[in-house]
Amino acid sequence: MSDARLPPLLRDKDRDAPSAFTPESLLREARRQKRAESVAVPEICLLDPDGDIVRALCAGGRARRHTGWVCYHTEMWVFDLEGHEIGVVGCAVGASFAVLVAEEMFASGCRLLISVTSSGQITPQGAPPYFIVTDRAWRDEGTSYHYLPPSDWSVAPAPLLERLGDAFEDGPRVLTGPTWTTDAPFRETEAAIAAARARGILAVEMEAAALYAFATARVCDVICLAHVTNQMGTIEGDFEKGEANGSEDALSVVARIAARLGRGAPGISTRQAP
Repeated sequence: MSDARLPPLLRDKDRDAPSAFTPESLLREARRQKRAESVAVPEICLLDPDGDIVRALCAGGRARRHTGWVCYHTEMWVFDLEGHEIGVVGCAVGASFAVLVAEEMFASGCRLLISVTSSGQITPQGAPPYFIVTDRAWRDEGTSYHYLPPSDWSVAPAPLLERLGDAFEDGPRVLTGPTWTTDAPFRETEAAIAAARARGILAVEMEAAALYAFATARVCDVICLAHVTNQMGTIEGDFEKGEANGSEDALSVVARIAARLGRGAPGISTRQAP
């Protein structure tokens, strides 16, 4: 219902109503215009907002272009990772862009989406870089409110978190905890950072709250990782991600997730949409 007292973001939202504009219709017209065949994407897909994973894979000759991916805004690359075929899209930065691509991925055959995004340290957990599996994300962005009613947090699908369990006991350092999703990275004020620390938030990023809201509303399998690489430029020598800009560590973590949640592992497709 419309209420003039609410900001436009929260007005006129019927979240149970179907959208007039769907990813299926966009992809249909894109295939027509590009004279492309309908080719499914891999069942496991990866969002790489920084683009470092894509660049490393391409530089090493490990990725091939997905010829059936007709998204107007991005390219998809396909690579093999420890027995899993994975489709990756790079440089889809921010909540709205990430969810646009996620919608198209799931409409094209994706069954599990992993997002690995660079993030800033909020509550120190040692020196960066390290990874955080986001179990819930503070909704300081706009996209999630188009999928779910207002609330403080978007939460990860619980069955996925449970199945990950001890998947990260060896390899790169991986924690689990909450992150803060913002639309405005250069408006992270001292007051906002202090409030985030008071909530126990570990890092700030730009996609997780929206991706988890999409996952809940659409009953999709999505898991988000924050790659804590920086202290928001507050120290000299910041933003160092490690070897190959952190891509090898990121792929090591993705491989562990794929092994636990990929083909052959029971999914959450039996969940009912709220």
